[in-house]
Amino acid sequence: MALLFGALPISVLPTQVMAAERIYASYSVLERSISVDALETYAKEGKLDEDLAVYARYLKPEQLAQLRRVLLARADLSAVATSQFLYTPVGETLLQRLGQVIQTESRQPGFYALRGALILAAADPEGLTLLNVLRKFPTRSIRVDLSRSLKIAEQLKDLVNQTNQEIALIKQQSTAAATTPQTVDFSQLPDLRRRGRFSWNKQTLKLNDKTRDRVFLTDVYLPQQKAAKFTLSPLASRLSPGFPVIVISHGLGSDRTSFEYLAQHLASYGFAVAVPEHPGSSAEQLRLLLAGRSYTVAEPNEFINRPLDIKYLLNQLARLDASNSSFKLNLQQVGVIGQSFGGYTALALAGASLNFDQLQKDCEDLNESWNVSLLLQCRVLELPRTQYNLSDSRVKAALAINPITSSIFGKASLSKIKVPVMIVSSSDDTVVPALSEQIKPFTWLTTPQKYLAVIERGTHFSTIGETNPATDPFILPAQVIGPSPAIARGYMNALSLAFLQTYIAKAPQYRPYLSATYAQDISQQPLNLSLVQSLPASPLIQSFKVISE
Repeated sequence: MALLFGALPISVLPTQVMAAERIYASYSVLERSISVDALETYAKEGKLDEDLAVYARYLKPEQLAQLRRVLLARADLSAVATSQFLYTPVGETLLQRLGQVIQTESRQPGFYALRGALILAAADPEGLTLLNVLRKFPTRSIRVDLSRSLKIAEQLKDLVNQTNQEIALIKQQSTAAATTPQTVDFSQLPDLRRRGRFSWNKQTLKLNDKTRDRVFLTDVYLPQQKAAKFTLSPLASRLSPGFPVIVISHGLGSDRTSFEYLAQHLASYGFAVAVPEHPGSSAEQLRLLLAGRSYTVAEPNEFINRPLDIKYLLNQLARLDASNSSFKLNLQQVGVIGQSFGGYTALALAGASLNFDQLQKDCEDLNESWNVSLLLQCRVLELPRTQYNLSDSRVKAALAINPITSSIFGKASLSKIKVPVMIVSSSDDTVVPALSEQIKPFTWLTTPQKYLAVIERGTHFSTIGETNPATDPFILPAQVIGPSPAIARGYMNALSLAFLQTYIAKAPQYRPYLSATYAQDISQQPLNLSLVQSLPASPLIQSFKVISE
């Protein structure tokens, strides 16, 4: 019957099914159990019955309160959206891993039972909560393999501890650099978090790359030259070849509005900013998935199409620059910014090539890793194994925010990048972990102009712009976004402007902003900011197994 839950459409799922009554936790020959009724009574009424009281004495009051919140926390997903995700390759991989720990009454892997319980819980009026999933589990008991659970918990604990230790070292190094004597008084210089003096206009282009049957929209923010006299010099010297061009590549399931705030900020300082919407991995693609009209949020060929989107975009901008007087662009000095999947896109354009050998090695042990981003990276192995030309010589600098890097590039490919690179990492990123995907990969970069910015307590979503409930397919809870995202966006305004002015606009007066001193100057609680230009070969980084070498 559990198998049928994974195969039946939502409309014909039974309304009454066998439900789990007890949860059995086993470790070797030892086994203890607790009733689902006891958990429900505590979650809904705050009462500890005799069944739960046996375990409650081992927990602190705050742990009990957290248990209650976890049991009732609701994910705002429909049954169709839940079903669609669980049938994607990523969803099935997660179910396979969880199914080894959460098993059926007969000690069989819980893959199909979990999928059925999750879909039924999402279809229930009470919604998708952990308590409701337990109630919908299609066997009378649920068995939890504690030995596997403890192993996973230990792995996650080690990862968190290692990440915290390395971030503490980065903070220490950044603080030490900031205490050295400086000749720059930032209180007397412009605050780069504030808008510049340029006005701009926004145009939306519809581009059609017929060679790839790829149609996509791009927002272009063009500065207005009449404001040039108000901007920081040496702007006048760079107006003759045209405005430097910046391209912003959004993350998986996002769109061209995700970094609208950053595009406008850069345009206000005299950059022409182009923000394409990658059609195969955009918010619209996510919307199709959640509506049951697509199988995946991104096909493997998106790893090829995304960089090619930007190469095609630059070619089209060159044509417009030659034929339209309103486009005055310098397309030989291009900077690329990208977040998450967009971070991969930026680094690929900067010169990092797909590393099939590294992926083949790492993805063999995929079930042993809790790095969620590997589920996406390993899909590259479904592509024909050939040499893809994804870099672009017009790209003179790349800024990657929470990028995926460890296996898709590895040390061999990241070391090929010759242009300046800035990597921005968030300490509490559970989607693309900081230590494995940004901190250690930063040490593989060989370009002399490299920077690593770390946002403490930042998440994978801290730097993304505010979502629009009327248009976004899925609104993330505030707890997932993390604290004070406005502070993180201010950091991005300042750091990206300083980096791009220095290496794209060739304005040397911005170089002092690329320092630990400036990072400390603008750092705010609760998201402290650190900036380093190198990392020592610490034993922690050398010993940490990213599954990448």
